Amino acid sequence: MTYCEFANQLPDNTDNPNKHYHDHAYGFPIEDDNELFERLVLEINQAGLSWTLMLKKQKAFQAAYSGFDIAKVAAYTEADRERLLADASIVRNKLKVNAAIHNAQQILALQAEHGSFKQWLDGHHPRSKEEWVKLFKKQFKFVGGEIVNEFLMSTGYLSGAHSEDCPIYAEVLKRQPQWAKDSEIKEKRIQK
Repeated sequence: MTYCEFANQLPDNTDNPNKHYHDHAYGFPIEDDNELFERLVLEINQAGLSWTLMLKKQKAFQAAYSGFDIAKVAAYTEADRERLLADASIVRNKLKVNAAIHNAQQILALQAEHGSFKQWLDGHHPRSKEEWVKLFKKQFKFVGGEIVNEFLMSTGYLSGAHSEDCPIYAEVLKRQPQWAKDSEIKEKRIQK
């Protein structure tokens, strides 16, 4: 069963967070750097766990990581690391906590050089998954192939978030910038 099939079978009044995420966030472009950072941190923390757990803990992550304010997280001290590792409402993994802080610092550097994290991403688009993974591994920590793939799919930089027969697929396409639509068309031609 695909993610679209799973989410579309959930009733509209479900308390399962996957329905809302699928219908309103997954694959849709994100303009705000702090929101992009949040998605990256959640994808990193999902490694070895379930996405449902990340969605259920999202508000706790937002509180623990200063609303995902990149500058605030980049300035975290050892006391902040200890606070995060003691916070049972989030994922307490030293490598993931350290990656969030390091990656916030890297994003600050990208913002200084490129204007924003989003502009850095846009400037490197389009790329294959493999090229994106190499690029991310040069910049960030704890970013394996699946994490990078899910981060980029979930934010519209790689196709595949929704199956073409999913009712949300057309909505995602409408909201994508023209360069993303052109990439999607080009990918389909290559696959045929």
